[in-house]
Parts: sequence; C-alpha cells; structure tokens
Amino acid sequence: MSDTKKIAILGSTGSIGTQTLEIVRRNPDLQVVALAAGSSVRKMEEQIREFTPRVAGMWTEEAASELRARVADLPVRIVSGMEGLLEIAVLSEVQVLVTAIVGMIGIRPTIAAIEAGKDIALANKETLVCAGHIIMPLAKKCGVSILPVDSEHSAIFQSLNGEPANRIEKILLTASGGPFRGRKREELIDIRPEDALKHPNWAMGRKITIDSSTMVNKGLEVMEAKWLFGVDLDRIQVVVHPQSIIHSAVQYVDGAIIAQLGTPDMKIPIQYALFYPDRRPMEGRRVDFFDLAQITFEKPDPENFPGLVLAYRAARAGGSMPTVYNAANEMAVGLFLDGRISYPAITEWIEACMDAHRVIANPTVEQILEAESEAYDFIRKKIER
Repeated sequence: MSDTKKIAILGSTGSIGTQTLEIVRRNPDLQVVALAAGSSVRKMEEQIREFTPRVAGMWTEEAASELRARVADLPVRIVSGMEGLLEIAVLSEVQVLVTAIVGMIGIRPTIAAIEAGKDIALANKETLVCAGHIIMPLAKKCGVSILPVDSEHSAIFQSLNGEPANRIEKILLTASGGPFRGRKREELIDIRPEDALKHPNWAMGRKITIDSSTMVNKGLEVMEAKWLFGVDLDRIQVVVHPQSIIHSAVQYVDGAIIAQLGTPDMKIPIQYALFYPDRRPMEGRRVDFFDLAQITFEKPDPENFPGLVLAYRAARAGGSMPTVYNAANEMAVGLFLDGRISYPAITEWIEACMDAHRVIANPTVEQILEAESEAYDFIRKKIER
C-alpha cells in the first residue's frame, strides 16, 4: 500500500461528494482532512463522525453553529462562509482538493488551492466556464494538475494519455440526449419538473439533471473542454449517444479515434482523478458487449434544444459572456423547478440575458461575480413585472 493521500472535499454532501467518500471507504490510503457543504447539517455530522476530518465548513454561520453543537464531543474545527472555504483550500496537509461544490463560490477556493500548490480534482463547472482564462495559466505557473472529474472530460483525459496534444484533430464529446430526445419544442411546453428530473442513464443532482435534459450541461462541458485541453471550439464536436457507454473520444490527425467506454458510474472518473496515473480495482457492473448489442449516434437537435447553440455563441464571444450564460441558466432552472416558468423558457431566458449583456473581454474574479449578479437581476426584474 502506498503512502496516504490527503484530500479535502468542497461539496461533500452532494452527489459527487458522497460518491468521493464511497471511494475513500474502499481505499484506506485515502484520508479526509477537511469537508465543506452548504446547509445539510445532519449529513455533515454523519460524515464527520465517520471520516474524522480536522476541519469542516458550512456555508452559513447559522448552519455552522448548529453543527458545532452537534459535534462538540469531537476534535473538529467548524468554519463557515467563503472564509471557511478558503481556509480549507489552503490547509497545509491537503494534497488534492476535490471541488464538488455547485456554483460560482467554487472559483475563489480553487484559485487559492492552486496558489498553495494543491492538485485539483475538478467537478465544479463554473471554475473553468467562467474563469478558465485565470485558472489554466495559473495552474501551469504553479505546476499544479487539474484532474477532471466529469465523466466526459475524464474520458477525454484518458483518451489523451501518452499522446501529444498537438496531434488532436477533434474532440468527440458525447451526450445522452436526456429524457426528451426526439421531442419537438411544442411538445416541451407542458414538461413538469418531475418529468425533467428522470434521467435515462445517470443519477445526478437536481440542477445538473435539468441541464442535461436541455443540453445546457453539454454546452458548459464544451466550454470546459476548450480550456482543459487547449482546443479551438471548432474542434469540439458534440455527438448524441443515448446508451452513455462511450463517455467521449479523441480523433487524431491520422484519423484514429481513441475512446473511453464504461458503465454510467461517476465513481470511475472520481477514482481515476484521485489516484492518477494509477488505476485501482473497483467493484461494480461491467459493460457486456453481447448484452449491449448496439450503440447508436445522432446529431444534436439545435432547433428544439437551443442550449448547445447558445453555449457555442457564449464561448465564441468569450470574456464575461460564458458567466452570463451560466448564471442565466442557473436562475432559470431554479424558476422552472419552482414552477414559475415553462421548460422551454429556460433557454429563452439564457438568450435574453446574453442579448442584453455587454462583454468584458478579460474579466477579473470580481467582474465575473458582477456579471453573474447582472444576469440574476435582469431575470428577476423581468419576472417581477
């Protein structure tokens, strides 16, 4: 058994966070030094009692106070808010920071961790979508690895293993197509949140499941891939692959395609990021080609699912526009889940926010956060009229 690897998890009570902890359970040479979550105090207490981190953070001071009372018998320090996240990000013992937190609040802790020399197991989309121009050069300067946890980006990362980056002809980014694949826009008007939350292949959090159904999630992944792998947008092709067995692929200049295949299980890319370049044994279902019988591919449907087209537009505009795309979607998905707007209105609001935005070419973190607020305010004012 190799030396213990010490990790911290931001977003430990969410889907990626809890699956990361499942991997910790199975690998005694992984040690959890710190955990952070939003507001799930009871779940965090359970995690602290099982994994004995030195520090744990909650987003609000109210949740942190309740947690302090619950774990008063344990030698754990409870922190809160952005200060708490930043403290966890730079803890001296931490070697890998798993950024599984949702939203823009993941950007500053990621920057702090990179500056402190920590490798990043990246599951926070906003970090690269909104701040890729800051993150990637900083990681290079600090000699830090950005290890993708998304199944698609992990698949690309694995398909690139040992190949020179300047030999990529095209990245083939696969998408399941979600639960409404093949439907026309008029058939989507009466879609309810409970319908959109039924993903055909993956078990994910609420927001990402909605994003997958609208193809916005794939749009965000296109933007991430651009930064992670240093490729032009024209060389990232989205392919709808309903079986979710090929998680993504890379086509090289000689025409060869190398793909990563596997069952739809997020623990595979999480474990690969934590132990890279090693591969550890993992229990679970395997792909059986004879059971599978066939795998199929389709072109995306931009007319009925415009989220992907809007993402390419946002990425080409660059600067602060991807932040507006992301923030408008976040707000619109929240409104849809609350029953306040229709399903097709999600992408309509994204487009309206993008149309109203004046791009800042090379935004600072503060300007990124301002662009986020601007998108929220734009929708809020229009909705409240």
